[in-house]
Amino acid sequence: MSNETPVNKDLWNEDLAPTGAAQRTWRWYHFAALWVGMVISIPAYMLAASLIEGGMSAWQAVATVFFANVIVLLPMLLIGHAGTKYGIPYAVLARASFGTRGARLPALMRAVVACGWYGIQTWFGGSMIYTLLGVLAGHPIGGATLAGLGINAGQLGCFLAFWAIQLYFIVHGMESIRKLETYTAPLKIAICFVLLWWVYGKVGGFGPLLAQPSQFVEGGPKAGLFWAAFWPSLTAMIGYWATLALNIPDFTRFAKTQRDQVIGQSLGLPLPMALLAALAVTVTSATVVLYGKALWDPVDVASRMTGIAVLVALLILLIDTASVNLAANMVGPAYDFSALSPELISYRLGGYITAGIALAMMPWKILEKTENYIFIWLTGYSALLGPIAGILIIDYYFIRKTELAVDQLYRDGGIYHYRGGWNPAAIVAFGAGVLPNIPGFLNAAFPAAFPDVGAGFKTLYTYAWFVGIVISAIVYGLMMKGRAVPAMRPARSLD
Repeated sequence: MSNETPVNKDLWNEDLAPTGAAQRTWRWYHFAALWVGMVISIPAYMLAASLIEGGMSAWQAVATVFFANVIVLLPMLLIGHAGTKYGIPYAVLARASFGTRGARLPALMRAVVACGWYGIQTWFGGSMIYTLLGVLAGHPIGGATLAGLGINAGQLGCFLAFWAIQLYFIVHGMESIRKLETYTAPLKIAICFVLLWWVYGKVGGFGPLLAQPSQFVEGGPKAGLFWAAFWPSLTAMIGYWATLALNIPDFTRFAKTQRDQVIGQSLGLPLPMALLAALAVTVTSATVVLYGKALWDPVDVASRMTGIAVLVALLILLIDTASVNLAANMVGPAYDFSALSPELISYRLGGYITAGIALAMMPWKILEKTENYIFIWLTGYSALLGPIAGILIIDYYFIRKTELAVDQLYRDGGIYHYRGGWNPAAIVAFGAGVLPNIPGFLNAAFPAAFPDVGAGFKTLYTYAWFVGIVISAIVYGLMMKGRAVPAMRPARSLD
């Protein structure tokens, strides 16, 4: 970095600094393993359930999941390019478009959403411990429901125990997470095939759900309404990975080459996600035959196994949940919180803050109903994160032509300082992308308080991610046209 203006301690620390050659250790198979590790998870498994409950056939649900992940892969590859080229995390990349101070807004947006996901995954992990202890004890544990919480003492204790287990990886940093993902990914793939073999042997086939027709066909209970269900479902599926689409530079900054991050992500996301949805549908179809009803929760399925199988299944699910949670929901917000005050908050402290907020969010409340999960949680935050993705992509590719002056990202008074550290164009574009979705969100989240929202706003909300990313991209591009200051010097980069 040059010495024209001093690096500001409020913008730089060792964790946020560009990665050096010695840190570029991730090859394509590390990224593929990362994605396989994140894809094979309980929330992803249950996504197909929400679609079938909404009326889709098994294969319509699988196709919707696959299509959504092909779409969301594109912004991941585009935004991930900057991480590999310059070695910078998402919170620093956002300074080029939002300003050195304004970047705290998208960092905080992404961090809060990730805290919610961290809590949800921790709740799933705690549920597995709770189920395992109940199986070992031979009866349910925990007692009466605690007032104000809606869960019993046993569930709360298991939730806190799994929360504490994950602190080990926060303490030991990014390299420990890379190793965890790389070593556990093959195990997860093997377990999927074992599970298929188990249900096939038990049922002698794959059950009735695979042959169940869509409710949207002619004569069905929802005839002619397929597209009305498809678009909000697609938006929600995209929303599932919308957080990673933003903070993917937090991982690609460790890539050895651009080829590694592109091939690894392309192999690791869309197809494995669709295969997991197919697995979920197949196993659940078999549970109809085995238990007389569809069981979409893999923890519930595992608890019904016998002998040593139940112990092995639940332990594997525990490892799976921890690896997914740490990679998808702790790395990003740890960097984001660090970027809020680099002098005071390190990556590790950012991880502690993430874990603390996840406790306070009571994640079991989000999962009480499918409607909460899809139309409020997934679609709601996609309306916030889509506009940020649109701004980052337009700024990096169309305004900067992929050229950044990296040292200026860490300095006050430089070319990314704009007005007092904030870029008005990014703030206006972000607001323009979010605003049209607010009425629809309020109606979905608080229908009793906002019953009179127009049909047009409700329809718009079903396309929340698409609406946000397109509007913000157009507004930002128009406001910044001809106004961008070019990079002051070629930055050392990895193309």
